[in-house]
Amino acid sequence: MYAIVEIAGQQFKVSKDLKVYVHRLANEEGSKVSFDKVLLLDDNGNVTLGAPAIEGASVEAKVLQHLKGDKVIIFKKKRRKGYKKRNGHRQYLTQIVIEGITASGTAKKAAPKKAAVEATTEEAVAPKVKKAPKAKKEDTQE
Repeated sequence: MYAIVEIAGQQFKVSKDLKVYVHRLANEEGSKVSFDKVLLLDDNGNVTLGAPAIEGASVEAKVLQHLKGDKVIIFKKKRRKGYKKRNGHRQYLTQIVIEGITASGTAKKAAPKKAAVEATTEEAVAPKVKKAPKAKKEDTQE
């Protein structure tokens, strides 16, 4: 079972007992976090899509530690001009471990939902209207 969930503005494919580095969260180390914005849920081949998120589904995680990522160096240079700039930063990260994925709620399967949407859009786009029969032209040759 896996899920695609949005955490701190980024999408992650997560499953149970997976450790993930995400942008810094405000929660303390050791606390539990719940993410409600589940975009896709796969339960052994049974795929559920959200529009945009699945109602009632959530991902439970535990904050392991707050840390800084590797240093990223930004170097700018313009040749023959004597222009060189060296800059860098270390991203603030949070390491979390996924404890469980809950899939409660009334969610529809991907394939039937697509077929239902197509059927309703066809009716809405092209409603059936009966046209009046055209009058035949009379030949008036004099």
